[in-house]
Amino acid sequence: MPCERSCENSVSEEYFKRAKLVMPGGVNSPVRSFRSVGGTPYFVDRAEGPYVWSSDGKRYIDYVMSYGPGIVGHSHPQIIDAIQQTSGNGATYGAPTFAEITIAEQICNRVKGVEMVRLVSSGTEATMTAIRLARGATGRDKIMKFSGHYHGHADSLLAAGGSGVANQGISGSAGVPKSAVADTIVAPWNELPELDESIAALILEPLPANMGIVPPSPNFLLELRKACDSKGVLLIFDEVITGFRLSKGGASQWYGVQPDLWCFGKVIGGGLPMGAYAGSKEIMSNIAPLGDVYQAGTLSGNPIATAAGIAQLQILNNDAAYGALTESARNLSDGLSEIFKNAGIEAVVPRVGTLLSIFFTKAKPINFDQAQLAAENGMYAKFFHGMLKQGVALAPGPYEALFPSLAHTSEVIDETLEIAKQTVTEISQSI
Repeated sequence: MPCERSCENSVSEEYFKRAKLVMPGGVNSPVRSFRSVGGTPYFVDRAEGPYVWSSDGKRYIDYVMSYGPGIVGHSHPQIIDAIQQTSGNGATYGAPTFAEITIAEQICNRVKGVEMVRLVSSGTEATMTAIRLARGATGRDKIMKFSGHYHGHADSLLAAGGSGVANQGISGSAGVPKSAVADTIVAPWNELPELDESIAALILEPLPANMGIVPPSPNFLLELRKACDSKGVLLIFDEVITGFRLSKGGASQWYGVQPDLWCFGKVIGGGLPMGAYAGSKEIMSNIAPLGDVYQAGTLSGNPIATAAGIAQLQILNNDAAYGALTESARNLSDGLSEIFKNAGIEAVVPRVGTLLSIFFTKAKPINFDQAQLAAENGMYAKFFHGMLKQGVALAPGPYEALFPSLAHTSEVIDETLEIAKQTVTEISQSI
């Protein structure tokens, strides 16, 4: 792989030592520490298209893509131009802007059933406020979630979470009192739960992507919709990952099931911090200043973030973009599956639309317990480091998805698969 200085990791190692002196674990989000795969994280200097360049001068084909926001590729000219033009007018105002209207209208126009949107600064803010809103709208206290689904780091939603929580090997978090999760019910994924009139909301990832890709079984989401309706439970889709990635209308369009509330993030910020929650006028009217459910934010609707988000959604405003994304994901998934099979390595590469992941196991997991068993055999770490050594950056954790972008052309996918062949050959010879 091209190197501007050295392909050794001496600079990243030095940076990591310094980082650990002033930041817990040397990082600002746990998965970046490489705890679940071992080794020293590479520090990034810049990114463009499907690539990142480390502080050591090494170029990587990037499938992390900031865990989802980079759907059109790094440093896309339209997004960079929008950021530069907007930043010249000031970074934040504490007053409404026309851009906030624009991006809210774009979300309403693309997602069937969404009538009102509230912008926030992260996916966690979106999910925790959607829960508060559901409780306020229904007058009920209990919520239900599925094991392995990750909804950010709000106290009541950390129970049995995926993503970084699963990578830490813990079921929740220290510092969360029992009282904070006393009204949280955890159900096994892909099993229809028992709902009752004490439950305000059922929150889920319509396509779980934080325990690897573990799709809903056929008609499962539709059955959940019916079950919620029968008990007056609000259905919340956490589309922080799937929103505007699976399709123009996200997972609700993909699966043909409408929730009562949506949570968005990642893609809608164009690479800058942004989240949103959305729903019908009837439900959203419970939020202050219209209603009694309070939520506020100094940087909510930040003008630079909204400009970046508008630009990214405009790039994605055509079916051809999603066709290209799906084709790249399909070619990558099919190619990896064939490579593992030919090498005699037990592995599956589940894919839904533009999202895929890797499990080193015989069969595709259908729930969190099976995903955990597949993640604990150490094979992912071997594959991760083998790929990284040869210039392909996967997520440093077995529960994360791969995020091909519009910049991942067929040539980039082919190069990735060639490197995967070499990596798998080395692994098969060592076991």
